Amino acid sequence: MKKIAVFPGSFDPITKGHQDILKRALPLFDEIIIGIGINSTKVSHFSLGQRLKFIQHTFSNEINIKVKSFQGLTVDFCKEHNAQYILRGIRSSVDYEFEKPIAQMNKAMEGIETIFILTSPELSAISSTIIRDILKNNGNVAQFLPEGLEIK
Repeated sequence: MKKIAVFPGSFDPITKGHQDILKRALPLFDEIIIGIGINSTKVSHFSLGQRLKFIQHTFSNEINIKVKSFQGLTVDFCKEHNAQYILRGIRSSVDYEFEKPIAQMNKAMEGIETIFILTSPELSAISSTIIRDILKNNGNVAQFLPEGLEIK
């Protein structure tokens, strides 16, 4: 059986932090599906099409990474794609405390394990929220984005 993980998030936009987690997780799984979650109550800065394009550009050379969008529960998306694992990046103890009960509920509901990977220290300050704020104020975010990705 293939080891498949889902890396869920809004990826609004994808950052060097996301890229780092995915590259370090690749040896652990046969396939990783980047699941762009669609939340109807949340207004995204970038359209779903733009986010898909950014991620596809970033991982164009990685045959074991797929990109899909979904609505609803992450565990349902995992079941739909035969994924046994959820992949999450942890930047701080605050992230861990937020993610822990979600991981426990996902395990209780559907038996899906969550794998936490600590963000590399030099990337731990990067977040999509901060990048969006810099963009809204006409700042340059190039150093926080994957190589070759130009976002304005």
